[in-house]
Amino acid sequence: MEIWINPACSKCRSALTLLDAEGADYTVRRYLEDVPSPDEIREVLERLGLEPWDITRTQEAEAKELGVKDWPKDAANRDRWVEALAARPKLIQRPLITAEDGTAVVGRSEEAVRDALSR
Repeated sequence: MEIWINPACSKCRSALTLLDAEGADYTVRRYLEDVPSPDEIREVLERLGLEPWDITRTQEAEAKELGVKDWPKDAANRDRWVEALAARPKLIQRPLITAEDGTAVVGRSEEAVRDALSR
């Protein structure tokens, strides 16, 4: 199991606390420092069963500068979204947890983190 975190994020810290309390075996990836490649983002999206716009933090200042809210959410623009996330990892929703069964979850709630633990 791997968890992508921003240490400054309270949701990330809560997820780590829960994983520790449950004795989970996991690896931490500080994705703002160890920036995922476009291919890694695509792989996580596949595991999540989501599209890049589903994990984009559209309220971030960088997102507003790019105008991502106005970008088309379709297959033709999917790579544009992925490239933006790779270039500006702060826009990636967090924490992202890859589960043992090959899936992944956005671990913003205790229920989501527990779901990842149960897989």
